[in-house]
Amino acid sequence: MAKVRRPYNFGITILDRYIIRKFLGTFFFTILIIIGIVIIFDISEKIDDFVDKEAPLKAVVFDYYLNFIPYFMNMFSPLFVFISVIFFTSKLASHSEIIAMLSGGISFSRIMYPYILSALFIALLSLALNWFVIPPANKQRLAFEEQYLKTRTEYNRNIHYQIEPDTYVYMESYNTWNNTAIRFTLETFRGNQLISKLSAETARWDSLTGRWQLNEYNIRRFSDSSEVVSWGRQLDTLVGITSADLTRRKESVEQFNLRELNRFIDVLRLRGDANIKFALIQKNSRLAIPFSSFILTLMGVALSSRKRRGGIGLNIGIGIALSFSYILFLRFSEMFVHADALPPAIALWLPNILYAFIAFFLYKVAPK
Repeated sequence: MAKVRRPYNFGITILDRYIIRKFLGTFFFTILIIIGIVIIFDISEKIDDFVDKEAPLKAVVFDYYLNFIPYFMNMFSPLFVFISVIFFTSKLASHSEIIAMLSGGISFSRIMYPYILSALFIALLSLALNWFVIPPANKQRLAFEEQYLKTRTEYNRNIHYQIEPDTYVYMESYNTWNNTAIRFTLETFRGNQLISKLSAETARWDSLTGRWQLNEYNIRRFSDSSEVVSWGRQLDTLVGITSADLTRRKESVEQFNLRELNRFIDVLRLRGDANIKFALIQKNSRLAIPFSSFILTLMGVALSSRKRRGGIGLNIGIGIALSFSYILFLRFSEMFVHADALPPAIALWLPNILYAFIAFFLYKVAPK
């Protein structure tokens, strides 16, 4: 007599609610514990800077640490997910609850259902944090760091920008304190032919007018057979670059939402700015990290569903090692982008692809 396969039930059962409650409860409890420890260590490290720069207590608490929490939580969410799954699933296995579920006719894939729902909730939460909560929080956090923690660089040297398809600007140095560039050059091309070159000994950015004030300038205009030169002592001109563009830190991409980040990437690509790599890394990591919740959840359940003689300690050790290796690999993959070895869309998803194969293998060999 052929065995009748029961239809797969996608409804939320009492057992599903139990697993979801345990998963998410352990996840948020782990976050609170680890974030508390990190904040204590961070305060002990930065307390001298807070005192020396006379940072107000209100700014330290609300502008820095309150905005630091979602940033840190999202950065290490793979670690929190994996440790949570390993911890409470190992407890289920040690109490023979996994065996009871399997013996009761529940398939291993059906046991995974509440885990996947929990991972989906965490992934959507991470995406919401990435695009709507963390960017405005980072604006305040980075502003606080700029004022009280960072040592401001006075000079930027050898600045090259493409500000329009055929227009390039060069500055030998730029003083961030008085917004003045030394040996300013603006070149305009038509195809491969240089048609004009504007040079000035100094150029100062005027934030009130939004213009550059050039001093001791000369303009050379080229045609097929002639060259016209003009010069003067002072010239106010519009250039498609501002002081904010020249003083922007690479971490500034962390304060843009999706629309702002895409617009910023287009501007950097037009200018030929090397900081575009940081922007592309930021964009792709915001998508790759939430997706890792599914992979690490599957891997964690497959690893910890077996009852081990040594208890849950070994499972937790394996979980911490694998989660740290994932985070390390994710950071290491950024080097492929900076070295131009791989495009960001591939490099940032490479850890997910590799660990997805590992998770699938562990799932296939897990006790069922």
